[in-house]
Amino acid sequence: MAQESLERPACRKGKTVIRMPSLIRFVAPHRAPALLRVLAAALPVLLLGAAALPAAAQTVRIKDIADFEGVRDNMLVGYGLAVGLNGTGDTLNRAIFTLESLTGMLERLGVNSRTPAQIGQQGTANAINTNLRTRNLAAVMVTATLPPFARQGDRIDVNVSTMGDATSLLGATLLVTPLLGADGEVYAVAQGNVAIGGFAVVGNAQSVTRGVPTNSRIANGAIVEREIPFELGQWTRCGCR
Repeated sequence: MAQESLERPACRKGKTVIRMPSLIRFVAPHRAPALLRVLAAALPVLLLGAAALPAAAQTVRIKDIADFEGVRDNMLVGYGLAVGLNGTGDTLNRAIFTLESLTGMLERLGVNSRTPAQIGQQGTANAINTNLRTRNLAAVMVTATLPPFARQGDRIDVNVSTMGDATSLLGATLLVTPLLGADGEVYAVAQGNVAIGGFAVVGNAQSVTRGVPTNSRIANGAIVEREIPFELGQWTRCGCR
């Protein structure tokens, strides 16, 4: 009779009702409580496993477990001059490298800063005009990171740091500075206005310094001039060319 009630639809107030069979109905009555206990114990484990599968799939990415051999950043460094400082630059009679760099830069631009008596003595230390007095420039080191797949004409950020006794780079402009790689070749050229992340204020009684005013940054301040050749097709499965 029970089987007939499952197959034969019953009418209740003009509606057809189909009774679906129950799982417990096909289990022996004395085993039904044991089955319920097994299902109740297994349900949390199944739910926990189902919830953990999407999370595990999201945390494991190809970029986290694999990389391309030879694809990496390259460090660049250069030496240059920053001008336009408001009296916070290097002291020329103390920073000799700044004085020599200034003299050499002016000569390349066609300006002779040597005294008439010193002309013709460029190979000696007395050839440098030690009478120059200016605090508006500073010798700086320029560093940058050349990313992989950088093309000629791309722009990269550079960091500018002082070398002498300059107290601040506020308002400075970096002159054209070649950036060299580890092989001594020029890979980029930097120039532009610097942006510092600190300041220094000096008064009669005390001074206040926040951050590092002698370290600055130029966003997109260098242009890539030389590319690092790399082709993915030149490597085989065994890692050989």
